[in-house]
Amino acid sequence: MSGLLALLDDVAGIAKIAATSIDDAAGQAVQAGGKAAGALIDDAAVTPKYVHGFEPARELPIVGKIALGSIKNKLVFLLPAALLLSSFAPWTITPLLMLGGSYLCFEGAEKVYHLFKPHVPDAEGHIAAQTADHLEESRVKAAVKTDFILSAEIMTIGLAALPPAQNIWMEALALAIIGIGVTVVVYGSVALIVKADDAGLWLRKNGKLAPTRALGHGIVKLMPWLMKLLMTVGTAAMIWVGGNIVLHGLAELGWHAPYDWIHHQAEAAAHAVGTAAGFVAWAVTAFFDGIFGLAYGLVLIPVVTRAIQPLYRLFTGKKKAAH
Repeated sequence: MSGLLALLDDVAGIAKIAATSIDDAAGQAVQAGGKAAGALIDDAAVTPKYVHGFEPARELPIVGKIALGSIKNKLVFLLPAALLLSSFAPWTITPLLMLGGSYLCFEGAEKVYHLFKPHVPDAEGHIAAQTADHLEESRVKAAVKTDFILSAEIMTIGLAALPPAQNIWMEALALAIIGIGVTVVVYGSVALIVKADDAGLWLRKNGKLAPTRALGHGIVKLMPWLMKLLMTVGTAAMIWVGGNIVLHGLAELGWHAPYDWIHHQAEAAAHAVGTAAGFVAWAVTAFFDGIFGLAYGLVLIPVVTRAIQPLYRLFTGKKKAAH
């Protein structure tokens, strides 16, 4: 009996350690996931366009397919890759972060650029004559492809933000929590966004009370403005976070001047106002990070469109789609 009690005591001790490890990993995941907010917001802002034009009954199933693809991206492909890099080539994390930050700057700057110079949609945005099933499949594939890029940035940011773990399993658990948590938040939000107008229409039509019908009418009127606001916030977040990642990476690689200059400006502004110093320092830092991110992204536009994309099409054999 004493042997059994000792065994049970050991099992209880192991369970406590495991619970503590899970709790620690969850805490690390929350802190690391918060630093990926810019990519997360953009993910939520970009995804609703892929369900535009479908029957309401197909909207949630499409979001579900994209969410499953996102989970596969994060857990099957990106998590093992992140752990391998962390274990065998940790020096690659900063350059990869900067590459992801450059992508965010480019995407954000391109959206700003096209506000002033609209472009003709390429083949990905062109809806050819095809069946609803084929259109849905192509939209889901395009969304999952876009998600892969954003998920790679989220997972890399999460990996870089994690404190040194005791072993690889703690890192794996924390990254898995980040991946699943971010996916639930992003695609749960997307599901609410794409169905909000339907809920508003139902309330406006079936509400028994005047305030209920008015609420439904207000939701219907609000949703187009909310989508525009979400896209604006997503673009701003991409540029700001991308700029911050690149500047921080440059500092880690030895070029401290831009990062230090912004830091000094933020400290000076915080000391000048006295009150709300923390918020002022953050706002000034975000402002200059955003200015840098926008300028850097605008420089990347001709580099990507005139050099990288043609080379990609040359090596992959893909031709530029006819407009």
